[in-house]
Amino acid sequence: MELNAAVWRIKSFDELSATELYKILQVRINVFVVEQNCPYPETDGYDEKALHLWAEKNGEIAAYCRVFAPGIKYDFASIGRVLTNQKFRGQNFGKGLMKIAVDIIETKFGTAKIQISAQDYLLNFYEEFGFQSTGNSYLEDDIPHTEMLRS
Repeated sequence: MELNAAVWRIKSFDELSATELYKILQVRINVFVVEQNCPYPETDGYDEKALHLWAEKNGEIAAYCRVFAPGIKYDFASIGRVLTNQKFRGQNFGKGLMKIAVDIIETKFGTAKIQISAQDYLLNFYEEFGFQSTGNSYLEDDIPHTEMLRS
C-alpha cells in the first residue's frame, strides 16, 4: 500500500511532545468538532491512557487514532478517535492506520478481540478489517453510532 512517504509514529501520552499533542488535538477538533459540526468535550480523560498512532506527511497529521489495552474503555482492546485529515483523504491513510492499529493490538496486547464505537456511515469501512456489528446502535453526540467487535 503506497502511503506517499508518510512517517508513522506511535507514542504513549507521556512520550508526546507539546507540539505533537497540540497537532493531535488540533486535527481531532478540526474533524470531530468543526467538520462534523458537533460541539462536545474533545479532551475526555482517556488520552493519558492511550497509545497515540498517527501518520505525518509534510509536517501535518494525515491520519490518527487512539489505541487502548483491554479493560480501559471496554473489556476488550479498542481503537478510537479514528480520523483522516480532510486534505489527505483518498490516499489510503485510513486503511493504513487501521491495519497498523490492529497489528499493534495483536502484537502488544496479544489479542485479536477489539471493540469500537463506529459512526454508522463508516460501518462498511470497518467491516474490511473484520469488525462486525453487535446490533447495538445509538446516538452519540447526535451522530448515529454502532458498536462493533472483531475477534
